[in-house]
Amino acid sequence: MFTFTTQNIHVMSRFIIICVLALSTGWNSFSTKAQAQDTLPTPRNIVQAYEKGTRQRNGLPGPNYWQNRARYDIDVYFTPETRLIAGKESIIYVNNSPDTLHYLWFKLYPNFYQRGAIRSSAVLPQDLTDGVQISAYRFNGVEQDPGRLTIQGTNMIMPAGKPLFPHDSVHIELNFSYELNKTSHQRTGEIEEGAYFVAYFFPRIAVYDDIDGWNTFPYNGLQEFYNDFCDFDVRIHVPDGYVVWATGNLMNAQEVLQPHIVQRLHAAETQDDIRFIIDSLDLQRHQVTQHHPMNVWHYVADDVTDFVFATSNRYVWQSTSLVVDPSTGRRTRVDAVYDPRHTDYAEVIYFARKTVEGISYFFPRWPYPYPHETVVDGLDQMEYPMMVNDNPLTNRASTIELTDHEIFHTLFPFYMGTNETKYAWMDEGWATIGEWILTPYIDSTIHDPYGMSAYDKLAGTEIDLPIMTLSTQEEGADYYLNSYPKPAMGYLYIRDMLGDSLFLKALHHYMQAWHGKHPMPYDFFYCMNAGAGKNLNWFWEKWFFDTGFPDLAIDQVTHHGNRFKVVIQMIGNKPVPVDLRVFMQNGDSLHVHRDISCWEKGNRQVELSFRVASPVVRMELGGLYDADVNPNNNVWKP
Repeated sequence: MFTFTTQNIHVMSRFIIICVLALSTGWNSFSTKAQAQDTLPTPRNIVQAYEKGTRQRNGLPGPNYWQNRARYDIDVYFTPETRLIAGKESIIYVNNSPDTLHYLWFKLYPNFYQRGAIRSSAVLPQDLTDGVQISAYRFNGVEQDPGRLTIQGTNMIMPAGKPLFPHDSVHIELNFSYELNKTSHQRTGEIEEGAYFVAYFFPRIAVYDDIDGWNTFPYNGLQEFYNDFCDFDVRIHVPDGYVVWATGNLMNAQEVLQPHIVQRLHAAETQDDIRFIIDSLDLQRHQVTQHHPMNVWHYVADDVTDFVFATSNRYVWQSTSLVVDPSTGRRTRVDAVYDPRHTDYAEVIYFARKTVEGISYFFPRWPYPYPHETVVDGLDQMEYPMMVNDNPLTNRASTIELTDHEIFHTLFPFYMGTNETKYAWMDEGWATIGEWILTPYIDSTIHDPYGMSAYDKLAGTEIDLPIMTLSTQEEGADYYLNSYPKPAMGYLYIRDMLGDSLFLKALHHYMQAWHGKHPMPYDFFYCMNAGAGKNLNWFWEKWFFDTGFPDLAIDQVTHHGNRFKVVIQMIGNKPVPVDLRVFMQNGDSLHVHRDISCWEKGNRQVELSFRVASPVVRMELGGLYDADVNPNNNVWKP
């Protein structure tokens, strides 16, 4: 997640918009109606994937689908006093592609803080560094000259010692180091003295996929991440007193924690109640970790897209667990670790537990897939596999919305492996609808219209590009609209039209087909069509591909006694549900609803007929999530 304000808005001419769309999405060469279902505008590189058999027009992976994998064994040393991160890693990388690779692209995300790097946001001078230092590396056991590495910002190119043929593997060893940022916190860094969130810390091999080949887009702080599913075996060395929370399972709790802390942890993993693993008294007595000059925390995580850790010598730790899969009895442990001075954080453990419960049983009714979810009291609003880095907030509703939004990212992008860099809407849009739906599940008094007012204000303006515009071509308000509220509305409107049961059937079809892989937008669209048994392309095209804006109006009202006919006019071109609320003299009200299917035939009007029990005093058009650029034509009075 990334927070935007209206100060980020950039206005560009219509000519530039057209050029951006043509150049960035390849829409100058569409292949349409290649099959009965394929009526969506399709760029040539996606058509090529169909021709190669890596993807299918029914939304499923093709018979020739492939993706590369790696195993990372990492030893990392963190020195809080200097914020120095130094480590060594061993990587086994498997080339499952049909291509011979003559070089490997790596991601060095900490080089966001390197002097001279291109960034979307400012970094204070004291946080500028020389970037990640690679002091040595081996390729299949042969020592290489680090001078052969080409480092360009957050990208690094490593020449292959010998060509990496299809279905072959390579063993790479690296020694690396860099200085963690103290301020200019951007998804990682020092939270406060004695507390640190360490993300993106190790050199990783970039994604090589069937659509683009190598993912070469540099990380500039705005567009997020795209990583392969990999296995991690990580040992984190920190001084006595520092606790480490990380992606994956802690393998040696007895070696790093005091016995009574271990006992509490094991109890939390098997029981429903919320308890303290580490409380303020434990911290005061220095009875938390084993008293070694350096403790080595061993974490293992398989089949995940990333690995991060947090460490502190001053945070309390609350924990609970719950059954997320009744068929197997599998449980997920939920943690909240925070500065005890932040009293508003005390409820976060409950919000987090309810979010995991809601995901498993309410929406999208998918058993929470990982062994734990840890919410860390940090300076950000960002998600990672099994970890969340959330700043404390004084507003309770905002805390709930932030907690459920970030935890919902567990499914999108982490469980589904989507390309956040190009298609931010494939993860942020889902986290937004998750926030909308799960917030009242946690507290029924709170209804969250996050992003709606921004879209109502900016829809149809020059900066309002189609959702299918690549995220790499966006910034400011256009990036925000296309990543968060617009796709969330699209998902919500389809859910309303299909009904909860059929919508979840379609969504589960998509998730089952693409979990652990790399779905692209067309895979999602066509999987949803197939899962629902309906061709939804008319809506996908209008909402995700077309320009325009939503604007409904009450056009005509006629009545004979207590029988009313109301004509709703579509002034804009974006289909939204019809929600008419009729208020009567006796205090009663009536809600008349039509889902988006009422616009499927391309009609510009919808007629509503109903009876009332008392004279009508007012009619209002629109609902909390019904986008509309002009509310002035939404009210009728006799």
